[in-house]
Amino acid sequence: MIDRLLTAEVSELLDNFPVVAVVGPRQVGKTTLVRQIADSTDSLYLDLELEEDRAKLQNPAEYLRLHQDKLVILDEIHRTPEIFQTLRSLVDEGRRAGRKSQRFLVLGSAAIELLRQSGESLAGRIAYTELTSLNALETSRHDPAVITRDLWQRGGFPDSLLSTSDRMSYRWRWNFIRSYLQRDIPQFGPRIAEETLDRFWTMLAHLQGQLLNAASISRSLGVDNKTVTNYLDLMIDLLLVRRLRPWHANSKKRLVKSPKTYIRDSGLLHALLKIESYEDLLSHPVLGDSWEGFVIENLLSVAPSETDAYFYRSSGGAELDLILAFGRERWAIEIKHSPAPKLSKGFHSACEDVKPTRKCVVHSGAERFPLNGGVEAISLTELASELASS
Repeated sequence: MIDRLLTAEVSELLDNFPVVAVVGPRQVGKTTLVRQIADSTDSLYLDLELEEDRAKLQNPAEYLRLHQDKLVILDEIHRTPEIFQTLRSLVDEGRRAGRKSQRFLVLGSAAIELLRQSGESLAGRIAYTELTSLNALETSRHDPAVITRDLWQRGGFPDSLLSTSDRMSYRWRWNFIRSYLQRDIPQFGPRIAEETLDRFWTMLAHLQGQLLNAASISRSLGVDNKTVTNYLDLMIDLLLVRRLRPWHANSKKRLVKSPKTYIRDSGLLHALLKIESYEDLLSHPVLGDSWEGFVIENLLSVAPSETDAYFYRSSGGAELDLILAFGRERWAIEIKHSPAPKLSKGFHSACEDVKPTRKCVVHSGAERFPLNGGVEAISLTELASELASS
């Protein structure tokens, strides 16, 4: 069992809001996390994927009033979107009776779906948080050796990471991908041919960390640009793909305007590219881009909730892999797989424009050491730890 960093945040939110929503992809550990929280309080758990649990909510207001003194956990809430209006009424009833927190904990596998269903009915009553796949801080507490090999190669889905072998991990991820293509994605979005969506997802894997060229993808798929954008939006909404925005500032330089895309979980990326082992990964052309996406996801999983993330690239070659902006801080981060990283002139040129409060390069080694120009080389785990405490 690996303790999740989000547990404390969810508990704190429950103490201050009547409804808390935890979103994240399937199999990422949402149910395990909330069951741990539920064990410490009087609670009721309903899995709305199960017909027998949905049947209990035929008259949801009356049923939930019977359990008004409990923390009610509603898993896969998207299966009964009509219940949000009921939750609003019950929350308001509870407020009048003096109960302003610890009412409902809802779980969902799609961020935007929950936002759309609850945005109006629970405005001012609900707090959202996202559970990502396991990150470097969580696994390093369990086994420091896991981060450099298993977490990166297998990804952070618990069942994949903790598989008995690389072969079993790879098989789990492949079955996960097939399940999403055949069952979960059609459930959330318009009907899309499985073969087309499979090709699209695989194309994104081959383009890991690259600028999005929707026109090129649309030609390859035989669909129009708008359809490609819709496909991408759906994958982002399901928390499977990240779209990293370009930094725009008052600059005289010509800056890139297209976003970058990343398969968020490195293990899924490797499965889509048929990379079965760590040795295969080390010799694969995606090595650098895979490490870049892995570092970005790990840092964002522990960053303060108000953090904005960008990359920077100018037409003249100035470039930063990641900019994190939170509070008064602006961190410029370069990402290199080599444990002996070297920085280009483009990095320093970009820093002149962005004017970061901190400059660092994340490498795959464990040492921490200074580089020229006020830049610090640092390991992923160390930087993630500092970011988490910011």
